[in-house]
Amino acid sequence: MRLCALNMCHFLPSCHAAIISLLLILMASPYWSNEAVRPGCHLHSFDVTIKSDRRGTCRGTHVVQACVGYCESSAFPSKYSILLASSFRHNVTSVSQCCTISKMQKIKVRLHCGVTRRKEMEIFTARSCQCDMCRLSRY
Repeated sequence: MRLCALNMCHFLPSCHAAIISLLLILMASPYWSNEAVRPGCHLHSFDVTIKSDRRGTCRGTHVVQACVGYCESSAFPSKYSILLASSFRHNVTSVSQCCTISKMQKIKVRLHCGVTRRKEMEIFTARSCQCDMCRLSRY
């Protein structure tokens, strides 16, 4: 078994491909547009299908939670001290927060490999959400 750099799965030959596939499934979910309209940042359940490889030699499904919604943001003219420090190039200051996962939990997903063989892997699911500093990658 190989351990993924993000510590999300233990036996997939291409863990990064599995993570990217999961993110693509998340973005393509038809529920995102409806849920994001509600005020705030909240948990949203959806089904994911996980495959061991591109051919789907082993596959399984599980319900996971994501954080969906929106948080406050604003932009305003920068203070004079900021203007001086930036040689008058930073004339607008933006403050924003993003809906993000505040607590995660590992869950086990059973993958079926044909009729009799089974494998198990661990993935993460969100346990709670909050508005927090926006980051490119948190985990």
